[in-house]
Parts: sequence; structure tokens; C-alpha cells
Amino acid sequence: MNFTDLGVSDALVNALEKEGITQPMPIQLEAIRPLMEGKDAYVSAETGMGKTLAYLLPVFEKMDPAVPNAQAIVLAPTHELASQIHQQALRLAQNSGLPIKSLLLIGGANTQRQIERLKKKPQLIVGSAGRILELISMKKLKVQKIGALVIDEADRVLFGKSLGVLHDILRALPEHPQLVFVSATDQPASSAEAQKLAPELVQLSAGANRVNADIQHIFFIAEERSKADLLRRLIRATEPERAIVFVHRNKDAELVKSKMEHYGISVADIHGTHGKLERRKAMDAIRGGKVDVLIASDVAARGLDIKGVTHIFNYDVPSGSKDYLHRAGRTGRAGEQGYAISLMTKQEARLAKRYESELGIEMVEAFIREGQIFAAEE
Repeated sequence: MNFTDLGVSDALVNALEKEGITQPMPIQLEAIRPLMEGKDAYVSAETGMGKTLAYLLPVFEKMDPAVPNAQAIVLAPTHELASQIHQQALRLAQNSGLPIKSLLLIGGANTQRQIERLKKKPQLIVGSAGRILELISMKKLKVQKIGALVIDEADRVLFGKSLGVLHDILRALPEHPQLVFVSATDQPASSAEAQKLAPELVQLSAGANRVNADIQHIFFIAEERSKADLLRRLIRATEPERAIVFVHRNKDAELVKSKMEHYGISVADIHGTHGKLERRKAMDAIRGGKVDVLIASDVAARGLDIKGVTHIFNYDVPSGSKDYLHRAGRTGRAGEQGYAISLMTKQEARLAKRYESELGIEMVEAFIREGQIFAAEE
């Protein structure tokens, strides 16, 4: 079955072909028709398997370019993810020739400039819940024509303060907009919360909660003080085309970046204390090939969509298997081979067994000697 069979218009099919996309991925096969029919849905699929297009294509199909009003909103929990969704929407509009305008509204950006851009009457709004609610409250973002609200990374939005902001946005929207919740993990708690907001919710799933089989999982044992040197040696040995190194804290991202630069490795870093321009500069550097390695704190672990990432390195290993899944999902995308490499102390090595048990993967212990990597049993 192709995109035309799913009811996607010729203009959007042509737009996809310009990006080299000719066959729907499993979650797109599962989700496009129900979403085009206007059903409320919880869309779950493993990271990197096409969820963004699974909801953007129906959103585009249902919008009327002749109506100069916002007709759909996509919420994302991080600026990076919101920006990536917005860029995909811009490509769809440009490559299809459809006069649909998308506007990115995120915190940290100039509010007055965003208000000016709203005067151009975009049909699609993509951004962070806090900034979108702020502009609705200021009566600068008109939402009377909103027909669909998409909540990406729903498992992060349907809790705590974020859930309260979502409720405030929903109260401002017309009655009964289509609600689409999107996640890489199928969590009962977030699904139950979504069900409260949309009682007729349908579950559309394709491989959520599992790590894709094209990723090889390797771990190395090292003392904490030796991790920087080990990372250097691993980067030299693996020669990644593009790599992401994950750390826990903002200050650690800067420290690891400094150490890698000292070793002569070209790196950029992205973390929570960076402003919008610094984040964009780092993302442009890794995407444009100016650097091969991006150091990212936990704030960036979800939502990063960087094509061609061959390796991810867990400099600091996550305690939760779901967090490991999100990090590993940055590589091995769309059928490409990927490597998830974790640097563990002896005390942390027990986490390898947890990942194996809870994610159904094999963690291979390895060591490096004279620039070569060997499995521990060799």
C-alpha cells in the first residue's frame, strides 16, 4: 500500500518523493487513515519510525489554505523537537506547492516578533505549550478555527505542570477539536490521562516500547575519572559519521566538550542553559557537518532528529530503561545500522541487565586495546 492508497493527495505525495520518501512506514500505514477521518488517537511507535509525518500529512490534508486562520496546533515539550516539526511542515508546504504557512512559537524567542509573524495568518502553529498559552491569553493567537491539537511526546506533557497548561489551552479552543497524542513509549499512565481528555480515543501502535533491531548495544567498564579518555579512544576507534554523547547535567556537557576539544576532536554542545541562538548554532554545526560529535545533556535526549547519526555514547548512563530507549533511538533510524555505546562504572554495570530484561535487547560487554574494540569474551 502506498501513500495514494492511504488517501494522501498528489501534491503531498510529490512532496514526499522530493525527500526520497515513497513507501509508508508501519505507523503511517496504521495512523494516516484514522487521523484523516478526524478520530482522536494515541499514536505510539518506536523512535525514528515516521510518527511526525504520520500526523502532519493528515493535518495538511484537513487544512484549508484559503482560510487565513490557525487551523491546527502541534505542541512539543522541547524547543528542538518543535523546531524539527516546524521544519518538516515547511518542507511539506514548499515541496507540495500548497500555500500553507507554519509558524514556530517557543519560549526564549522574542515575543513581539512572534506577534508580528502571527499577523501573516499562519494555518499551522507549532511550539511549546507555555508560549502558545501566553499568546492565546494575550489574544494575539486566535484559536476559533482550530480543528486539531497534536501533543507530541505526550508521555512528557500529560503530567504535572505541563498537564495544567494543556488543560488551559484546551479550554480556549473550540469545543471538540481532534486530539492526537504521540509517543515513542506506550505508557498506561499517559494513555489513561489522554483517555480522560478524549473518551473515544483509538490506539494506533507500531512497535512502541522497543528499541529497533538495527541498533547494536555495547558497554565498556571504566572508572569515572577515566571516562573522558575512554570516550576519546572510542571516538577515534569507531570514526562515527555523526555521534551524540549524552551526559546528565548541563555543566557536564561543557566539561566533556572542553576535554574533547583538548584531544583535538571537533564537537559542539547543547544543554538547558543554552539560549535559542546557541542551541541553533550547535544543531547547525552537527547537521551541516562542521562537527562530527554533539554533546547533549538530558534536556536534549528526546526529540533530537539529526539524520545520519551512526553512534550514540552514554557518557552518563540513564537509570531508567525508557530513557535509554529514547537515547538509543537517535541512531539506527529508517533501516540504517546504529551503535549505542555506554560507558559504565562497575557499580553501573547492573543497568546493562536491566536494559536487556526490560527492553528485550542484548548488551555486549567490550574493551578497547591499541585502538581496536573486542568483545569481552574474546
